[in-house]
Amino acid sequence: MAKQRIVVKIGSSSLTNKQGGLDLLKLNEHTSAIAALKKLNYEVILISSGAVSAGFYDLGYPSRPVTVAGKQAAAAVGQGLLIQAYTDAFRKYGMVAAQLLLTKDVFTNEVQYSNVYATLTELLKRDIIPIINENDTVAIDELTFGDNDMLSALVSGLVHADFLIMLTDINGLYNKNPKKDPTAIKYHKLDVLTDEILNQTKHESGSKFGTGGMKSKLLAANMALSLGVRVFVGSGSGENKLIDIMHEKGDGTYIGNQNSNSFHKHKQWIAFHSNISGQIFVDKGAFEALMYQGKSLLPAGIDEIKGTFVCGDVVEIVYGNSVIAKGQVNYSSEDLTKLKGESSKLLMEQTDSKKPEVIHRDKLVISMKEAYNYE
Repeated sequence: MAKQRIVVKIGSSSLTNKQGGLDLLKLNEHTSAIAALKKLNYEVILISSGAVSAGFYDLGYPSRPVTVAGKQAAAAVGQGLLIQAYTDAFRKYGMVAAQLLLTKDVFTNEVQYSNVYATLTELLKRDIIPIINENDTVAIDELTFGDNDMLSALVSGLVHADFLIMLTDINGLYNKNPKKDPTAIKYHKLDVLTDEILNQTKHESGSKFGTGGMKSKLLAANMALSLGVRVFVGSGSGENKLIDIMHEKGDGTYIGNQNSNSFHKHKQWIAFHSNISGQIFVDKGAFEALMYQGKSLLPAGIDEIKGTFVCGDVVEIVYGNSVIAKGQVNYSSEDLTKLKGESSKLLMEQTDSKKPEVIHRDKLVISMKEAYNYE
């Protein structure tokens, strides 16, 4: 049987002491649980916060900094200390750890996205434990994930993980805040995350040292589900906590089911991370060919072009007033404006190209809403 691939996300609240500093006892407990999981032949990728917590004392701060500059300086000092702590802890079990620091633009850049995938694949093949964190020292608002919850979801999708475990200081999802309302009811299992559940959950972090509250975890879980990854949100203690979670005995909420659909790597990039450069409006024949017959987009079915794009850019495909798909084009907007509605033969002759498709099926993602509504 193939190894199951598990992503474990550990937040600041699960790594810090009462003063906000890094708690090595907690870190060592997490590593013992990961080591136990790996000994059962699971592949594990760790998404870990904690760089700011590890570094602010050495900077001379009496408590965790609140300014951006202070946090980034603390992260610069703390990231090395954090990875060293993990390296030392895993070495006790004869295991090797590796560090990857990511920013959001890695996911929107197709080449970098593929490189991260290749690196993680090679590390896992070599039985190394990748430890991933956001690159807090250089990240700006436009390049941040918001918190490591969303980062863990995106990484889970990228590596086609079987399961995402988000460890936190609250033992699962409730219909109300259990710390404020004793009548709160816990959700033990959710096949999907409805708008009602997403809207009833607030943004507040359970810990004063964390950046992501339960709302953040649900948004991340929703992203993971759309990428084909099931999720657990909850708490645990001891060496066997991750094993218990994988055996459906975890103290938390299980989200998703075995029927989740996933995209392969390139389509995942197109669907969730690529920047849109323009739009291609299609006629009814092209719409039906794309939606229901599994066809590529040909020039004959194109009515209109909007925007400026070149070969390799990602565009939206529009029918009527609805975006029905995204895809990576083989031709520029200039060429398609001139040759829309024409045959593939004429398009290839006029552009000196050997590709009959404007967008090949392998580089096209049908919107899930449209596809699922078709019977």
